[in-house]
Amino acid sequence: MLLPSARRMVRLHCPLDLRTTLAPLRQGRHDPAVRLEPDRCWRATRTPEGPATTHLEVRAGELLIEAWGPGAAWATEHGPQLVGVAGREKQEHLLAGHRLLCDLDRRLPGLRIPRSSAVAEALVPTVLEQKVTGLEAKRSYRALVLALGTPAPGPAGLVVPPSPSVLAATPSWVYHRAGVERRRAETVKRAMVRSARLEEVATMALPDAYRRLQALPGVGPWTASTVALMALGDADAVPLGDYHLPDQVSWGLAGEPRGDDERMLELLEPFRGQRARVLRLLVAGGIRPPRRGPRFSPRSIARH
Repeated sequence: MLLPSARRMVRLHCPLDLRTTLAPLRQGRHDPAVRLEPDRCWRATRTPEGPATTHLEVRAGELLIEAWGPGAAWATEHGPQLVGVAGREKQEHLLAGHRLLCDLDRRLPGLRIPRSSAVAEALVPTVLEQKVTGLEAKRSYRALVLALGTPAPGPAGLVVPPSPSVLAATPSWVYHRAGVERRRAETVKRAMVRSARLEEVATMALPDAYRRLQALPGVGPWTASTVALMALGDADAVPLGDYHLPDQVSWGLAGEPRGDDERMLELLEPFRGQRARVLRLLVAGGIRPPRRGPRFSPRSIARH
């Protein structure tokens, strides 16, 4: 096997479930840039120092971080942040008053909040998920990565997501072929033109980061919060306008099968500061209300 360009071991002071922690960063089971296994992960990304493939593995209370490519040193340095073990410890006392959340916390002790620091890279699949089913968005993202990305360094056979400059210069018909209509394609292209300003968001205080994200045309509260969860490690991010989350929160926290954004915020208020962690526990724990009707069927924009 090709030896890594950089390598480090980090002692873990808390449980870490790589698959559950990094699930928000994987765009479906067939994501060509991310491969998740129970105790290990392979991820291809673009760092400030160039492309890198990172391999993470939990071994006997330690986290092994290996990386290949020009961005290997950056990737290994930021590996603990990526899997959420470099910041504050979990605030268990916030969950103490709710039986279900305490139970989920015991079942999922290794769930952390990730921080990729790759803002533009997180924004692209998030924009693709606006107003369509998750399955449609993930298919479109996979198609764009395979068509416009580059082979990742290292032995994993992954693909590095396309650079902002490539996405900005890609004509609309290529997006259309990937199942992305003009509105979402133009939002991606405009954002990628401003990629340098976007990446600065990772160094800002969260209120300023949200303001800059939402200053982009086509980026609203849902998109900004989803990006903040993946790229900024915001443990309090709440994506307003989500189709499923209000019902999941209302069912999990109050036993109510239906909810809206207002009710979701009301129920999450006691957990302010860690609301994203509550959402992740509910989602990862499989807490869902009774289905109210048939699922949406994915469309095929590329055929029209």
